[in-house]
Amino acid sequence: MARKPRTKRPTDRNFPNVPARTIPSDKEEVRLNRYMARSGVCSRREADELIARGEVAVNGKTVVELGTKVTPSDTIEVHGRKIVPLNLAWYVLNKPTDTITTTSDERRRKNVMDLFDLPDREKAGLFPVGRLDRDTTGVLLVTNDGDLAHRLMHPSYEIDKVYLVGTTRRLTDEDLAALLEGVTLDDGLAAAGRAAFPDPMVRNVVGISVHEGRNRQVRRMFEALGHKVTSLERINYAGLSAKGIRRGKWRRLSRDEVSALYRKVKL
Repeated sequence: MARKPRTKRPTDRNFPNVPARTIPSDKEEVRLNRYMARSGVCSRREADELIARGEVAVNGKTVVELGTKVTPSDTIEVHGRKIVPLNLAWYVLNKPTDTITTTSDERRRKNVMDLFDLPDREKAGLFPVGRLDRDTTGVLLVTNDGDLAHRLMHPSYEIDKVYLVGTTRRLTDEDLAALLEGVTLDDGLAAAGRAAFPDPMVRNVVGISVHEGRNRQVRRMFEALGHKVTSLERINYAGLSAKGIRRGKWRRLSRDEVSALYRKVKL
């Protein structure tokens, strides 16, 4: 008996790099705040605030009802500017040093968006999620998904950020204990979720995880213990790593990776 040909399993290449039903059909109604978030304007919560303040118009009429529903055939304006839904996109970048985490800079310094060699239409609306210091390297999520970005950055979701820290002097077990218990900074107590020596024989390289995203938090934690940071690399963000990505390069997230991020923030 002839063998039945095997059905080829679909891979991520067979699917668009967006979740199902990201862009509704011309007749499908969606809540206005969701439409705005899917346009890369802001998060849903921020959209509700704009609507409540009367800064959003549908087909030329100002709306203040938070439950308003629209379709892609409607004309939506925010501050008088028309917006349209975007095809959502997600990228992980291996950020190099001497690069600022912003979409533009008045002083014309190199920023992370300069590293994306994409057509303008694909770069439209992209922004980095959170910030890394100019000389901090490693994992950076870049997307136009306002809903996801807002939740990932919100402290209530306690998104894990893992760093590899190099210092000038050797750290002691007491230093690790202090990082875990918490050190006092000028903006309050800051504690690591985990802290360990990747190589017990190398005491000036420490792995540390934090949930908060305060400005220069990791550097300041080490400085509070009298240690100068010589190198700082984020090796994991919300489960994403830059493994296999050269410094200054990026890759698109797979569908499974996007789904995992959505689950982390209950989207």
